[in-house]
Amino acid sequence: MKHKIELVKGDITKIQVEAVVNAANSSLLGGGGVDGAIHRAGGPIILEECIQIRNKQGKCNTGEAVVTTAGNLPANYVIHTVGPVWNGDEEKCSKLLANCYKNSLKLAESLQIKTIAFPNISTGIYRFPKNRAAKIAIQEIQKFQSETIEKVIFVCFDDENEEMYKKLLEK
Repeated sequence: MKHKIELVKGDITKIQVEAVVNAANSSLLGGGGVDGAIHRAGGPIILEECIQIRNKQGKCNTGEAVVTTAGNLPANYVIHTVGPVWNGDEEKCSKLLANCYKNSLKLAESLQIKTIAFPNISTGIYRFPKNRAAKIAIQEIQKFQSETIEKVIFVCFDDENEEMYKKLLEK
């Protein structure tokens, strides 16, 4: 089944979907950017569940994904995925970023989620080149075959990312 792809400029903590993807760090304990915003808006339950996950499995590896409830967010779940920190190793970083999208989608599908929103993973303090990150994100979403996911929303925080996604999605 082919899912619909939408583009929204705004705050991912306000998007009404079943699952919001968090660009988490490997500690799962919250941080800056999207991660901090999701933890602040969602409230302490998200952090409590992240701590439980950590106690069970240790930190979350780059490219992997775990899930918690969404606390006060207008979503049911938060899928936490750890994006790569850009270090110039294009092949390795690109593969890890692709895994973030793939593993988040697999997790969403296992939970029978129909709507999911993604931020621009790794493009903030992790310095992944925005255009390359957008291409990978769109490619992975378009490639993913799902029986349950009906709609994927890319939520861009700034004009620069929104313009990039718009151009790439028009192709």
